[in-house]
Amino acid sequence: MKREEVFNFSAGPSVLPTEVLEIAGRDILNYNGSGMSVMEMSHRSKVYLEIFESTKSKMKSVLSVPESHEVLFLQGGASLQFSMIPMNLMSELGKGKADYAVTGNFATVATKEAKKYGTINIAASSEDKNHTYIPAQSELKLSSDADYFYYCANNTIYGTEWQYIPETGSVPICCDMSSNILSKPVDVSKYGIIFAGAQKNMAPAGLTVVIIDKSLAGKEMPCTPLVMSYKTMIENDSMYNTPPCWNIYILGLVLDWLEKQGGVKGMEQIKTAKAALLYDYLDGSALFKACAEKGSRSDMNVTFRTGDEAKDEEFCKGATKLGLTNLKGHRKVGGMRASIYNAMPIEGVNKLVEFMKEFEVANRV
Repeated sequence: MKREEVFNFSAGPSVLPTEVLEIAGRDILNYNGSGMSVMEMSHRSKVYLEIFESTKSKMKSVLSVPESHEVLFLQGGASLQFSMIPMNLMSELGKGKADYAVTGNFATVATKEAKKYGTINIAASSEDKNHTYIPAQSELKLSSDADYFYYCANNTIYGTEWQYIPETGSVPICCDMSSNILSKPVDVSKYGIIFAGAQKNMAPAGLTVVIIDKSLAGKEMPCTPLVMSYKTMIENDSMYNTPPCWNIYILGLVLDWLEKQGGVKGMEQIKTAKAALLYDYLDGSALFKACAEKGSRSDMNVTFRTGDEAKDEEFCKGATKLGLTNLKGHRKVGGMRASIYNAMPIEGVNKLVEFMKEFEVANRV
């Protein structure tokens, strides 16, 4: 199939804007007359530093990052932050304390990892209903003496998303925004740390963006490796070691594309419209059912099923033949999952809904 015939609903690595890939492809052998690919440049060369500084400036601008916070371009994926956060925010091994909201797979993994470094209080869990909902503020059991509160803003596997920023008093908030960053405006000032793996809304896998309140840096455990110290990375402007140069370049192109969509405010309108197309159909369907509860539904990852595993499999196979790819749900939950990140055009969602309607008619009992 040709690219224009395929709509990729993968949860990550996910679809990138075609315009971005075309620019990157044009420049891949010779960036801006340098005679080199971005992948070949010294990260300390003048030409690359211009790319780096431009991308960082765009990132600060698009999310209105205040002067109190720093933007870091790191490696290790979001998963490394599961260790990096407790090692940096709990100053002494085994004597720190943090609150965790467990609303999905990655929050569960992050919680298990954090328990290696200190005492973890489960402030809330949605496990009782197979992570199909987000706990309300009134359900959060918070500790006033916690070093931080941790939650995952959007749960890719279960298709749920926090619709509010938790109120934690003076306790810093650490948030995994890997799968919904840049999809809507964010009040960065309310967070101690925001982090996101790039491979869903920003760039290829390999880059992790961290936005950190600089006052939180410098309190790491003595055993913290240098490359996992926020203080070290801030002092070296993310270049203590070689950063993921190509991915940072792609992020800059994605941010240019995002600006053309109206920035995060414009993207919020677009993503809301795309999600509404799917959920409106699902709520009226006699065959397909949305998995997440209303009020907790993700605009990025729409999970649904027929209730019959054989029909689910048939649906996914039929969709793939039409160029609607990667709709099979995660192995933990089954069913289907349509990941409609920023770069997924509304045409893809329309085509998916059309096929769902056809499939429902063909499978009426």
